[in-house]
Amino acid sequence: MSAPITNLQAAQRDAIMNRPAVNGFPHLAETLRRAGVRTNTWWLPAMQSLYETDYGPVLDQGVPLIDGVAEVPAFDRTALVTALRADQAGQTSFREFAAAAWRAGVLRYVVDLENRTCTYFGLHDQTYMEHYAAVEPSGGAPTS
Repeated sequence: MSAPITNLQAAQRDAIMNRPAVNGFPHLAETLRRAGVRTNTWWLPAMQSLYETDYGPVLDQGVPLIDGVAEVPAFDRTALVTALRADQAGQTSFREFAAAAWRAGVLRYVVDLENRTCTYFGLHDQTYMEHYAAVEPSGGAPTS
């Protein structure tokens, strides 16, 4: 296995084992950032993810959310924010969050780990961006 894949998978394992159930995403993101991941782009509903890392790019193809042909939902910021808050509260799995984001019209989203932002994209340049907290990956208090 290549160095980029080995490094990414080790960071993902560490992050998943140590992240809290509530507000776990910032801990996952910080663990990945410290492992050299700079951006992470997800394409919905394909569940395809590109990690741009210091070691090289890594593509991960997950199980798609849909099979066959589907209409693209309209971008619904309110539904997206509802999905985000449910995920942040630990009420959904990642796959459930991704499905809710897709139903809210999200075609892709980009996590910028350096600037601690997630930007969600729908059709026709529709976007929604959130900042997430800086944290210590071990579950400590927020940092600057």
